[in-house]
Amino acid sequence: MLQLDNQLCFALYSTSLAMTKLYKPLLDALGLTYPQYLVMLVLWEQDHLTVGALGERLFLDSGTLTPLLKRMESSGWLTRTRAKEDERRVVVSLTPAGQALRQSAISVPRQVSGAAQCSADELHDLRRRLHDLRRRLAPQAVSDAPGSDPATHKVEAA
Repeated sequence: MLQLDNQLCFALYSTSLAMTKLYKPLLDALGLTYPQYLVMLVLWEQDHLTVGALGERLFLDSGTLTPLLKRMESSGWLTRTRAKEDERRVVVSLTPAGQALRQSAISVPRQVSGAAQCSADELHDLRRRLHDLRRRLAPQAVSDAPGSDPATHKVEAA
């Protein structure tokens, strides 16, 4: 039937809102917004990425990512420098403060998992299914993204 609660898109949308609301106070304590937290997660995995590579990983275009990175740079979390071999490319690197922030953020996934009231297996299965759905909906965008294989992801949080 054509009812709001029967729509997968609404279930995903409303769950995303609830997750973002859950993350907000945890990230406020770190001085980060949710999009900034995602940038930091990628850079904690692999530092010194180009803006393009970072955008691919996060599924964000440079028009969205550049202002976000500028704010993070002014906050002291990262630097943006032109690549020596190709000045059109901008390399994003963590500062010592950005690297140190990782230690403060370690508890965030555990706190989110606890609030979700699901087992680690349930969360892993849900994440796997969501990655699979995303891959089916946008096969080219997902298959080209580095690190997009859910089978390689360690279960740590929702």
